[in-house]
Amino acid sequence: MPRSPELSKRAVALKPSLTLQISARAKALANEGRDICSLSAGEPDFNTPEFIVEAARTALSDGITRYGPAAGDPELRLAVAEKLTRENGIPTTSDQVLITNGGKQAIFNLLQVLLNPGDEVLLPAPYWLSYPEMAALAGARTITIPSTADDGFQLDLKALESRISPKSRLLILNTPSNPTGRVMQRSELEQLAELVGRHPNLMVMCDEIYEYLLGDGLVHHSFAAVAETIRHRCFTVNGFAKGWAMTGWRLGYLAGDETVIKAAAALQSQSTSNVCSFAQRGALAAILGSRDCVSEMAASYNLRRGRLCEGLASIDGITLIPPQGAFYAFPQLPESVMGSVEFCRRALDQEGLAVVPGLAFGDDRCIRLSCAVSRETITDGLERLKRVLGSF
Repeated sequence: MPRSPELSKRAVALKPSLTLQISARAKALANEGRDICSLSAGEPDFNTPEFIVEAARTALSDGITRYGPAAGDPELRLAVAEKLTRENGIPTTSDQVLITNGGKQAIFNLLQVLLNPGDEVLLPAPYWLSYPEMAALAGARTITIPSTADDGFQLDLKALESRISPKSRLLILNTPSNPTGRVMQRSELEQLAELVGRHPNLMVMCDEIYEYLLGDGLVHHSFAAVAETIRHRCFTVNGFAKGWAMTGWRLGYLAGDETVIKAAAALQSQSTSNVCSFAQRGALAAILGSRDCVSEMAASYNLRRGRLCEGLASIDGITLIPPQGAFYAFPQLPESVMGSVEFCRRALDQEGLAVVPGLAFGDDRCIRLSCAVSRETITDGLERLKRVLGSF
């Protein structure tokens, strides 16, 4: 049999996504007739609001099907800039905005144009699992700043500053957080901005994709708005997937220094070119339209998040820092459980329960559960979780 071509070193070094592996395994078991309860979802369980769908449908009918500017539809770039200026308090022009194929491409593009081999990326843990992989693809080394459920997953600023070196190039933030659901408060961001200000070579990327999914009474603060004196070193990543239930549309954006945005747009022009033209018209309708649909979805997640947390808090041995946003919970497993991967494997094989190992997010003592499912599924999942824990 012919030998397969040898892969590049960077391809070999890539780690497969544990979340996708769990989802694929759960689907395979379901196709075999197994009764599967999945709390692994990383996306909204709502359909995209109809007025957004209609805008894209109209654009398609009107022939908006050709190539567009690689940096994005000018109207959409302007609308995003105005949204950031008005809602987030980040003065932004359209030249400072790049429309991307999802928030993930915004992050990838930024890391590719900012990082050189040997640079260091500072990453508070737990973290979204793709950050270190994208840093590695840019030739950078990830330096983690650990936190745990025992300290409320709060970023330790002293620990962060102790890890800053001449090679430190970029600090990555994510608020509200995937996987913990933690929302950084303004006072924390102010202290962090002061710290970064002492290190002139350090830049900051803040991933704010869950900005609209907040617990009752909580307020989202954009780092670039708070960090006024270092705003030229701040980059904001966001998109339409979570707030408007548009995950499959692949629409995100990157905002920041104009020179960096031009470089990221040039990179995009040589890779994917423009985002789908008529899909961008759907995004334009979303960002210019009423936020009522977003608020309704957020309110639904709040109710279901509360049900999930109530159930988790009642389970002996579980340590839970109640999430304040997004649609996840990240409970710490009892000490009798040796590791999150083995736990999740046993949960799926024994009880048909699909949850995500915390190891993927930098904390092997935790698992991630989603509340973006029905209340019945949450209740069912909690019962299965109790049975799995009882087997350890």
